[in-house]
Amino acid sequence: MGYYDQDYEGRYKEPKRRKSGFFLASLVGAILGAILVIISVPTLSRMDILPYDVQPDMVTPAEEDNQDKTTKTPAQKMSVSVESEITDAVDKAGEAVVGITNIQSAGFWSENEEQGAAGTGSGVIYKKAGGKAYVVTNHHVVEGATALEVSLSDGTKVPAKLRGSDVWTDLAVLEIDAKSVKKVAEFGDSDKLKAGEPAIAIGNPLGPTFSGSVTKGIISGLERTIPVDINQDGVVDWQAEVLQTDAAINPGNSGGALINIAGQVIGINSMKIAQNAVEGIGLSIPINYAEPIIEDLEKYGEVRRPYMGVDLKSVAEIPGYYQEEALKLPKGVKDGVALRSVVPNSPAAQAGLQELDVIIELDGVKIEDVIQLRKHLYNKKKIGDQMKIKFYREGKLQETTLKLGGENL
Repeated sequence: MGYYDQDYEGRYKEPKRRKSGFFLASLVGAILGAILVIISVPTLSRMDILPYDVQPDMVTPAEEDNQDKTTKTPAQKMSVSVESEITDAVDKAGEAVVGITNIQSAGFWSENEEQGAAGTGSGVIYKKAGGKAYVVTNHHVVEGATALEVSLSDGTKVPAKLRGSDVWTDLAVLEIDAKSVKKVAEFGDSDKLKAGEPAIAIGNPLGPTFSGSVTKGIISGLERTIPVDINQDGVVDWQAEVLQTDAAINPGNSGGALINIAGQVIGINSMKIAQNAVEGIGLSIPINYAEPIIEDLEKYGEVRRPYMGVDLKSVAEIPGYYQEEALKLPKGVKDGVALRSVVPNSPAAQAGLQELDVIIELDGVKIEDVIQLRKHLYNKKKIGDQMKIKFYREGKLQETTLKLGGENL
């Protein structure tokens, strides 16, 4: 077997008499290998181990050895740019958003009636003219007020006059002295909005403490319809057309601005879905829908809507017995709007409509309930327009043409 003996596992091992010679050869090989490694491997640069803003010649090995290990390098102040499209948008529109205080009498029978703040909300300055400035807000922000006060972005408080308010659209317009007003908001185009684009809400949530608060989100949905009970009788009277956003809207934000990335007002914040299981559903009145309402309120003190002169009730809300016995509707007719009364000499009366008539169609559009009738009347027609009506009377289908008047329905 030469220089090797076989052990019990079948492996080969060096005889003891050869151990010193082998060790010397191994040592020489290790030394030669180390020399080759030093020659062939490049030195690691400090650029590879220091931060990107520290150069190799800034710290030498000698300096490192002499440094006091307990000495700490002083922290450097970094200048960070916070300019962005969002900050630019807020800068453009922020000062035009104001706070509104609803002041009401504390006691009706008191000889010295005290007044106090019944609630607070927000508003948007949209116009300056003739030494006056005009503010749009929500109807529910100013409802029941005996006096109104506007708080400007710099804290200046000025009395406000109510120009007009509309319960159906939840919009109102105030007038203030323009002397202290520095900025006026610019209206955008809500018809061009896309779901997913940025949206920024500005307002005064929970009152003056958080005035000028800014929250950011996106447009979550377009053309939403929300049922509204105007007179609180448990029956839906109207369907508000709104934008949906996940930008935080809280009590006090009502009447404030929803703006786009260009700093233009695209909506007037109005409400939120406040349920335990719901988060991030804020609602805003589209500015294109609001503009004609704002113009009427500023100019006339009310919204000038077409007028029929009738009292209405949806057929679906009337028991089946009365649908057959009183209205005498054919069995297949389950929808429409019944006339509970007709005002004498009104447009409806002049068109020949009578109590218990049931309207089923306006201008060729099927009408199933009161909300659809109001939306057709308010959104599609103007004062003085002609309107074709199909209706049932005593079970027979009839037609007439009505010329709309200029008073409210």
